[in-house]
Amino acid sequence: MTEIPNKLYRTSVKALILDDKKRFLLLLEENGYWDLPGGGLDFGENSHDCIIRELNEETGLEVIHIKKNPSYFITALHMNGQWKANILYETQVKDLNFTSSKECVEIRFFTKEEASKEKIYPNVKEFLKEYNPNNH
Repeated sequence: MTEIPNKLYRTSVKALILDDKKRFLLLLEENGYWDLPGGGLDFGENSHDCIIRELNEETGLEVIHIKKNPSYFITALHMNGQWKANILYETQVKDLNFTSSKECVEIRFFTKEEASKEKIYPNVKEFLKEYNPNNH
């Protein structure tokens, strides 16, 4: 990956996938950390195409709907010392039959309280501060 200058953010687009109880989906990576599904926005790529591509690469899940406007915008200092900006869009997938990869060995729905007890990335910690299930 190209080194990002200190004054820039790496922008990622994340899928906010909710179940009927307004719990959100996280992916367990091979390294033991839980993250929101999605990833880095490629140069020239639009946010919806990024979600579709990243979910396919990470999980093999088929996207059936993405809300037009984002639900959350969060920033966090990642463990590698880079600042990252995450734009979250409510997303629906066809089903939860995922294909395992190094970026996704397990998927699970969480409440804020449940997720806060897990090994999560800094961006997920920031998301937990903002997430309000009553807004969805």
